Amino acid sequence: HGFRDDCPFYPAGQHVELLPGTPQMRCLTGRHPVLEPELASAAGWIAQDPERSRRLLDQGVHSLIVVPLLARGVLLGIASFYRSQDPAPFGDDDTRLAQELAARAALCIDNARRYTREHNLALALQRSLLPRGLPEQGAVEVAHRYLPAESGVGGDWFDVIPLSGTRVALLVGDVVGHGLHAAATMGRLRTAARTFAELELAPDELLTHLDNLLVRLDREEGGDEAPGSTGVVGATCLYVVYDPTTRQCTMARAGHLPPALVHPDGRVTFPDVPAGPPLGLGGLPFETAGIELPEDSTLVLYTDGLVEDRHGDIDVALDRLRAVLAHPDRAPEETCRAVMDAMAPEHPGDDIALLVARAHTLPAGRIAAWDLPADPAKVCDIRAAATRRLAEWGLEELAFAAELLLSELVTNAIRYGGEPIQVRLIHDRTLICEVSDGGSSAPHLRRAASTDEGGRGLFLVAQLAQSWGTRYTPRGKVIWAECALDAA
Repeated sequence: HGFRDDCPFYPAGQHVELLPGTPQMRCLTGRHPVLEPELASAAGWIAQDPERSRRLLDQGVHSLIVVPLLARGVLLGIASFYRSQDPAPFGDDDTRLAQELAARAALCIDNARRYTREHNLALALQRSLLPRGLPEQGAVEVAHRYLPAESGVGGDWFDVIPLSGTRVALLVGDVVGHGLHAAATMGRLRTAARTFAELELAPDELLTHLDNLLVRLDREEGGDEAPGSTGVVGATCLYVVYDPTTRQCTMARAGHLPPALVHPDGRVTFPDVPAGPPLGLGGLPFETAGIELPEDSTLVLYTDGLVEDRHGDIDVALDRLRAVLAHPDRAPEETCRAVMDAMAPEHPGDDIALLVARAHTLPAGRIAAWDLPADPAKVCDIRAAATRRLAEWGLEELAFAAELLLSELVTNAIRYGGEPIQVRLIHDRTLICEVSDGGSSAPHLRRAASTDEGGRGLFLVAQLAQSWGTRYTPRGKVIWAECALDAA
């Protein structure tokens, strides 16, 4: 491929079968430079394509150097240097110069190949660790986008985690750095965050556990002093829990940007959530903030790649985001599309993760709650009230299972928990039975011996319920059990 368009070299991309005696094939097989000072007498070169060779000679091309492209002991190809304007043929000095040029070019090519391979591996790893689909839940309507950086895959991630009591957790995070290390760290954090969320930890407690995890990872990997280390492990994170029965939203952030809240009237605000330190510093506290979401409002979580630009002002970018979001009638999917079209750069220098969630409210008619004293005689009253409510909901088939569940849970609350005691039924995708009390001790499922008089109640709960568990509140704990609506 020549620098002159009128020279009849082979066009770029054309497949060429080289004959054994050509200078190019001798260079490939011998891995050493080949000098042909006079092409007019180079029989092997002429034999490759006599017609093309004659046309090149007619254009004044008269001398050739072929050098191998060697990098780290691997032959990547060859480079051919022709001379036409200078009448002097190539010499040994020209060969050494061409060899040096080829060695530098080969190293650059090999570095690019290695970088591309690592980039593709990191991208494949990151995509395999991100959610493949969204879980079924009715608390929010969700849409999401993920756009990897053009120059190197980072550690951005997002997640949607259903919780007990119809609640849902939303999470976005960003691991420091790029490449395989960042993608692997992101996978560890996402797995840990899901585990901590299922333990029903409060947002600030969950971030504390993630912070401790990163400190341990950094210590185990040796920090900056370890061979091949990419530096201190760190990340930012925003964790949000939304309860559609009360419209309460609790959130905490670790060095992450605050979410955007789109109100039903089109106003866009950024809730005042204490920033907190980034994850990985260790020993610093996080704070939880709580707000009540208006019905049909939209919460937008994102990573810094969407709004941060080394050449721009982040406040200007946030104002642009506010203007794009000021359309409350858009569905989450449409909002995602509009935000990415308006905000995402053509060549992103950092990963972008975007999570848009429209909040729903569970109708009050689908929730029933009763307060009761710590009196065992009231258990039958609760069973009767629950049966009547299930009949109103058209769930008479679940009455028997619900009575057994409530009998066991309420009895345990009276015996081991103490006041205040409350029973709550929620008719959602499943029937949820909740019993809260003032105790802090969690029940444990155990194997009762044949001679034991008790200890079988939770086993019965586990058999009747689709799932069950415990979560803690500022006033005590909640034992919950879910029954599938088609269980009967």
